[in-house]
Order: sequence, then C-alpha cells, then structure tokens
Amino acid sequence: MEQGKDLVVNSWAEVQSALFDHSWNEKLQRFRSSYVYRGSWSKHYNLSTSLTRLGSSYHELEPHILRNFKKYAHSNAAPGDSIWNWLAVAQHHGLPTRLLDWTYSPYVALHFATQDLSKYDEDGVVWCVDYVKSSEFLPLSLKTAIEEEGSNVFTPDMLQPVISSLKELALLQEKEYVVFLEPPSLDARIVHQYALFSLMSTAQANMSEWLEQHPELYFRVIIPAKLKWEVRDKLDQANITERVLFPGLSGLSQWLKRHYTHD
Repeated sequence: MEQGKDLVVNSWAEVQSALFDHSWNEKLQRFRSSYVYRGSWSKHYNLSTSLTRLGSSYHELEPHILRNFKKYAHSNAAPGDSIWNWLAVAQHHGLPTRLLDWTYSPYVALHFATQDLSKYDEDGVVWCVDYVKSSEFLPLSLKTAIEEEGSNVFTPDMLQPVISSLKELALLQEKEYVVFLEPPSLDARIVHQYALFSLMSTAQANMSEWLEQHPELYFRVIIPAKLKWEVRDKLDQANITERVLFPGLSGLSQWLKRHYTHD
C-alpha cells in the first residue's frame, strides 16, 4: 500500500508487482526497466556513503585516501590512470568512497535487503531510482557525451575524455547532480551482481536529500519484517544466493550457513 514514496508490500505477489510493474518501455514495446535498485536490511537507512562515516571532515580526506590507495595498490590493480577506474576498484575492495552500489536486478537488491538473518525484526527496503531520467539533470557536457554514445550510463572510458578529476566534477555545474557509472568487469562478483555505481557531484552531497528534491525519480519498496523469511526462501529457490553473487568459498559458506539455519 502506498505511503508517499513508499510502497509497503505484504506478499510475494505484491513484491513482484512493486518491482516490475513500472518496467514496460512504450518506445521499445518491451519490458525494459529504466530503474536501478539498492537493497538494505533497514528502511531507516538513507543513501549515505561509506566516506561520510570517516567523521566530520570526510570530504577533506577523500583525495588523500584515494592518493594513498593508488600509491600502495599493486600496479595491476586498475587499468590505466583514469580516476574513475581507480574509484571503482577502491569501492569494490572496501575503501571508503563517495560511490554507492546499485544493481539492475530487483532480485539482487532483494537479496541485500534479506541476507542478514539477525535483522529480521526490522523492515527492509529496496530503493528504486530512474537512472535514465536522472541524466536530465546532468551538466550539458556530460549530457551531450552520454547522448552521443547512445547510452544511459557512463563507463570510465566514456567519462574520462570529458572530465578527468573529482574536482572538475564539482565545477561543471553549481547544482548538485548524480552520475551513474558502470565499473569495469573487475571480477565475477561485479558481473553476477549486475552492478553499477552512483556518484554525486560533490563528496558532501547526499543522494537521499537530492532525490527528495526530485521525487519523480524514485520510490521505495518496504519489505515488512514478517515477510522477510518468505522473500528469502523464494530468492534461494530462484538461485539468488551468496553462492552465485559472491563466487568462491566465502560466498558458498555464507549461503550454506543461512540455508541450514532455522529459527
């Protein structure tokens, strides 16, 4: 049931409806969603980045963290010198950055909303953002670049010729904006999670607050605590598990631990 920008679902069927009913593309006459998704175990979490958790002066620390990451990383850690490649690699390996993880898959987002069994007493959430419409708020040079490419998101190779630093990103336009960035296929995890990143034009910009200024770009699907087990079990049956999304022994172990847990 709708509450402002929140859709509260009460069954698996309502979950499907909330996540897929908007996916019809009239121009293509196909079901091709213009949304990306981000799942969280708590509906109270906003879209703050890992960088903000470094303290009050986090925005001043950002260039130093990235500089030292590049300094001490292995020489083959990222292809080329593009800051956008380095940011993607850093985020992928857990460095605090201004990037946020998103996925094109509603089911992958549901996985992250229900993966933590210790949080099944809290309502989860899936954020749904229209990444295609968000490009309308890009500065002209970035909007032109993405239109000429015939794409709806950037890759590091597309972004680098237009803008080559985070400082330039902020100077392109006074009004804040968001860039959606597809990372290089660093490993199977990126590929299997159908992943991409969001990047705000300044380190201090908060995406939740920016979306509140543009309510036509997003909605949230609330997964009540009482529904989490059903969603989790049906995702497992659909093979949306750590074993698939985190290839390797760690992902396999996480999946088996949950699979054999009974409350």
